[in-house]
Amino acid sequence: MGKLDRSHIIEAGVWFLFFIVFFIASFEFNQPIEIYKFGATGWPRTILLLLLLVMFGNMAYAYYQGHALQQGRVGIADDEAEKTSYDRATFLRVVTALGVPFLYAISLKPVGFYAATPFFIAAIAFIFGEHKLKNILLVTLFIYMIIMIIFMVILNAPLPQGNTSPFYDFSAFMLRMNTKWQQLELW
Repeated sequence: MGKLDRSHIIEAGVWFLFFIVFFIASFEFNQPIEIYKFGATGWPRTILLLLLLVMFGNMAYAYYQGHALQQGRVGIADDEAEKTSYDRATFLRVVTALGVPFLYAISLKPVGFYAATPFFIAAIAFIFGEHKLKNILLVTLFIYMIIMIIFMVILNAPLPQGNTSPFYDFSAFMLRMNTKWQQLELW
C-alpha cells in the first residue's frame, strides 16, 4: 500500500469516524431556513465534507510520500520522534486536553454556557500548565468577561441557558443583568 503505515490508516479511520458521527447527528437539526436555501445543516455539512476531502488528501500524500521529511516543516523529524519516549502522564495530558472541550460541549445543554464556561476556562488553563490558583482565577475572570462582553453586549447573541435548577437560575440572573445594562442610556 505505497508508503502508508498503520498510523496513517488509524488516523484516517478516526477522522472518518468523526465525519460519520457528526454527519449523522446533523439530521437532528436539518430544518429549512427561510433566508438560506441549504437549511440549518448547510454549513456544518460543508465543513464536514471539507474535512473528508482533507483526510483523503492526507492519505494520498502519505501513500506517495510516507513520513518523508519536508523542508520548512515545523516539528521534529521522524528519526528524532522514534527516539522520543512517551510516558503515561503525557498520554493522559493529551487525552485530557482533547476530552475537556468534549465534556464542555456536552454540559452546555444541562448546565448552560454562563455557568459552564468559567470552569472550562479554568480547566484548560490548568491542563496547559498553570497551577497557581491566583493566576487561574485571574485569567478565567478576564477571559470570561471578554466573552460575556462580546456575546452579550456587542453581539447580543442568545447562548445556551441550561435546564438544571441552580445553573438555569444563574443564567437567568445573567440575562436580567444584561437587560438592565442594555436599558441604561450611557451615550
